[in-house]
Amino acid sequence: MPIQILMPALSPTMTDGKLAKWHKKEGDAVESGDVIAEIETDKATMEIEAVEEGVLGKILVAEGTEEVPVNQVIALLLEDGEDVTALEGALEGAAEAPAPAAPPPPAESPAPVPSPPAAAPVPAPAAPTPAPAAVPAPAAPAPQAAAGGRVLASPLARRLAAEQGLDLSRVTGTGPRGRIVKRDIEGTPVGTAVAAAPGPAAQAPAATAPAAPAPPINRDDPLLGTMPDFEAVPNSSMRKAISRRLTESARDVPHFNLSMDVGLDTLLDYRKRLNDREDADYRISVNDFVIKAAAVALMRVPASNVSYTEDAILYYSRADISVAVAIEGGLITPVIRDAANKGLGAISAETKALAARAREGKLQPDEYEGGTFTISNLGMFGVASFNSIINPPQGAILSVGAGQQRPVIRNGALATATVMTLTLAVDHRCIDGTTAAGFLKELKAIIEEPLQFIL
Repeated sequence: MPIQILMPALSPTMTDGKLAKWHKKEGDAVESGDVIAEIETDKATMEIEAVEEGVLGKILVAEGTEEVPVNQVIALLLEDGEDVTALEGALEGAAEAPAPAAPPPPAESPAPVPSPPAAAPVPAPAAPTPAPAAVPAPAAPAPQAAAGGRVLASPLARRLAAEQGLDLSRVTGTGPRGRIVKRDIEGTPVGTAVAAAPGPAAQAPAATAPAAPAPPINRDDPLLGTMPDFEAVPNSSMRKAISRRLTESARDVPHFNLSMDVGLDTLLDYRKRLNDREDADYRISVNDFVIKAAAVALMRVPASNVSYTEDAILYYSRADISVAVAIEGGLITPVIRDAANKGLGAISAETKALAARAREGKLQPDEYEGGTFTISNLGMFGVASFNSIINPPQGAILSVGAGQQRPVIRNGALATATVMTLTLAVDHRCIDGTTAAGFLKELKAIIEEPLQFIL
């Protein structure tokens, strides 16, 4: 029977996604490792690679279809020796099978960064627009062969089994529908028979139609009557998620903000000396210093490195700093893990690499999930100060303004200095005012005397 290609779960919290593009068309040969499609989530567009070889017999979900549930069959792959007649039974069987009720989705965190990984992905509910019913995940591996039945195995697995003298009918397959693949042969000792675990065979679903388009903009709406001509650009999955989650954050999280001016002259002097070294293979930015300083301050004031839950306040053992990066169509926050224990050179290189992959849409979920604290820097645009919306489930976010020449009083006399305004937004459910003020005081001391990094 044809091999089912399923909508993958690209992160533990993903319940559905958009099938953005097919790289293969019906009738194309597919090798293991070939990129067959692109899946768009609310964070990035990721390429999907084939794990089996064959011929793409039927595309069941058209490119551009939104809200495709995780584990729904999106295409059928014909095995070696099969032709299009093998598709008929699979499609007919799916049409007759009743659709199971979909379980409710997990609670969503209203943040650009998903909440810490759950134990396992949960199938998504039916889409609000007319769409096909969700399809159950594949069943456990099926028995390989009944008496006189055909053993399901890839051509490579058959060749390896022949070389090792293994009886394929005695090997348990871990591929789709219990199909035997290369890893099953490599994990079976020569001469050892492995009993196959029984299980029902999965059925293929009927073809999925593209999601219904968004309703057209009503140009007769009185609110738009005096507006100039415009072009309506549909919201992407990322933009919808940003809108939904930040609205929830602003509405449900009791924010309060504290601001503090920080002197930069000493830091800028250290930065210049580091970057001017002849053997330097990095370019340290002010933001790299801020990331390092914030992580050290979080470790010194652990009550500020927390998250709120209904049952408990979570105190984190390390500072994983999420750094806001603007990308086409939205915002994403790749994470610098354990930043307090990394050098400035390592932080600089890692930040640049993550930002580049973010703009290319190539970040993996573990590179943008699970931060404990967020930094958003608009100083490069000349913004003096601003307030950010907290990135749940985190307890705080730091807004970094531009370093500017400002008048200051030193020893009773007027002088000038390079000053930067930092604004901390905190969740009052888990961080009190004195704790937030203590964190900012520690952060200011570290930035104004960067030698504290080595203490």
